[in-house]
Amino acid sequence: MALAPARLAQSPFSKGYEQLDELVARLQSKEARAMKHSEIERELAQRGREIMRLMLQGYLESRAQDEACEPVCDAENVEHTCKRQHSRKLETEFGTVFVERVGYAQAQGGQSLHPLDAELNLPKERYSHEMRRRVAEEAAKTSFNEVVESLDRNTAARIPKRQVEQLVIRAAQDFDSFYDSRQPSQDAMATSGPIVVLTFDGKGVVMRKKDLREATRKAAERKRHKCVSRLSKGEKRNSKRMSTVASVYTLQPYVRTPEQVARTMAPVHEAADGRRPRPENKRVWASLEKTPEEVMEEAFLEASRRDPDRTKIWVAQVDGNPAQIDLLTKLAGKQGIALTIVLDLVHVAEYLWKAGRTFHDEGTQDLENWVRERFLRVLQGKCCEVASEILTRSTEAGHVPKQRQIVECSANYLAEHKDYLAYDKYLERGLPIATGVIEGACRHLIKDRMDVTGARWSLKGAEAILRLRALRSSHDFDKYWVFHEQHEHQRNHLSRYFRGELPPLRGPQTPNGNPVLKLIK
Repeated sequence: MALAPARLAQSPFSKGYEQLDELVARLQSKEARAMKHSEIERELAQRGREIMRLMLQGYLESRAQDEACEPVCDAENVEHTCKRQHSRKLETEFGTVFVERVGYAQAQGGQSLHPLDAELNLPKERYSHEMRRRVAEEAAKTSFNEVVESLDRNTAARIPKRQVEQLVIRAAQDFDSFYDSRQPSQDAMATSGPIVVLTFDGKGVVMRKKDLREATRKAAERKRHKCVSRLSKGEKRNSKRMSTVASVYTLQPYVRTPEQVARTMAPVHEAADGRRPRPENKRVWASLEKTPEEVMEEAFLEASRRDPDRTKIWVAQVDGNPAQIDLLTKLAGKQGIALTIVLDLVHVAEYLWKAGRTFHDEGTQDLENWVRERFLRVLQGKCCEVASEILTRSTEAGHVPKQRQIVECSANYLAEHKDYLAYDKYLERGLPIATGVIEGACRHLIKDRMDVTGARWSLKGAEAILRLRALRSSHDFDKYWVFHEQHEHQRNHLSRYFRGELPPLRGPQTPNGNPVLKLIK
């Protein structure tokens, strides 16, 4: 009985109920009884979307005559008194619907304000916020072409590829504001580990020539390739723009001995004891637009939000890049932070393997024993001793210049970074000594999505994709989208009204004061 009024011919929901009745009759038909369940399921999905579209259309029609109860004034406090009925399209996941609503203008033909648009928070363009959310989530996972195909298969909406790219850029525009305004909860700060970890890396993305950094673009313009149709052996395009990847998280201490670490780095890993702590409240992100210093400053701000009283141990993990270390030292000094810089242990191991191959053949037990012995001594805080020893061994072995160069490179790497190789002390304090988190972030944020054969990214498009992937990786996408829609409401609607206040709306009134629904044809 409660549904009966909605089924009346004059009800804006009547068409939806007609379709629903037809669908029920279809399911009860002789033809349906001969169908497989998968066929029924597909037909329900297709026809169900049309029923949902009609119901949404009915809801919008039921609001079409809503008028403002108070004067409608624009941002300059000028009252809009001319009323006209306006129509627009809205593309939703159920298909296209038409939005009829009352517009208020200063004069006939002037720009109108639509309070119902503001109350419903309709987007400026044709595509609904829910469709924009679908586009953002899909584009963060796969190519734009596949996004278009997915939307065609799973929704009744039609969005061309160019519009998909534009919607992605708009969807990511509040990324910085979201993180600037977010504060971790008191419970999260109280229970999180006493170590704050900041870690950084760089990863190149193939760009359109106009979006390369200036020096790279000029080099690309000067380059002349031997062949027209392909690169010759040894040639390399100047086609990539370097992104800066960052991660900030907290961690519980994990105290170990050098011997324990040396065993876990062996080719055949021993079984883990299950005590290794996991990163807490991890946030990862990357940027092509911002400079490395800007990304690092953002990481320091993120870490400060997690440790405003400076009671935690701050650790920065690096791969030995001198410019990166200089920036970290500069920012830590500027903010008065006692920062412990730790050189990634895996990079150190790689230099030891390179040096070891000049003394022993690849794949031999002698090479493995040689590396394992020096690796353990580095973990014991004896990096300078190891550097000196391999140089002496090289002289005694009578290395040829090429071999000597490899040994000197490895020895210099250990000696120059000795201040960041105090692994014995780091292990005693339970600090992390490897950059697995940032290596994984580089692979997930950039390589898995951006490193597509033949792809050439625009700067705005690539930056937007990186932001959306970062939100998903940091498990912040749902919270971000609520924040984004709130900002869309402010940008598109509230900013156009005096003091950002919307006039209340009411439906059309009958002579006795009761609201009435009017069918919009």
